[in-house]
Amino acid sequence: MKKLIAVCGSDKFDEHLSQHDLQIAEEVGIEIAKHDAILVCGGRGGIMEAACKGAKKHNGMTIGILPFSKDEANKYIDVALPTHLGHWRNFLVVNSADAVIGIHGRWGTLNELSAAIILGKPTVVIQGTGGCADLLSEEIVVEKLEVTPHVVTSAKEAVEKALTLCV
Repeated sequence: MKKLIAVCGSDKFDEHLSQHDLQIAEEVGIEIAKHDAILVCGGRGGIMEAACKGAKKHNGMTIGILPFSKDEANKYIDVALPTHLGHWRNFLVVNSADAVIGIHGRWGTLNELSAAIILGKPTVVIQGTGGCADLLSEEIVVEKLEVTPHVVTSAKEAVEKALTLCV
């Protein structure tokens, strides 16, 4: 059975989202597709769209678990699942995945990464992409936590680590 890898990160409305972050997300999508895994995400713009765009470059499969309707899906989504749950759909994104990768991100991404860790999902953050991914990369922030995300510095390393950690 193919592995499901969730990619979590900022939407297109994050004013701190950079071209570098979007390029990393696209590379993550490419690597997921190269490893014949399926990309799962929140289905909208920003990091999610960039990752899906990368996956499609290698004929990868993408699933978008959307907050409300199919109309919100970015153009690279193959399977759009409307939930009508708003941000509560974050739990569905991470719970459906075998592993979770965080890139940049704000409160919604932090929510997803926290849920992934609580659920015992292998969780990887890409350091150097900003937002909560960098926050969770800082030892002073996570040193007192029982379980912490795996910290990597590249898209390739993130996907390889996520797939290695999948049960």
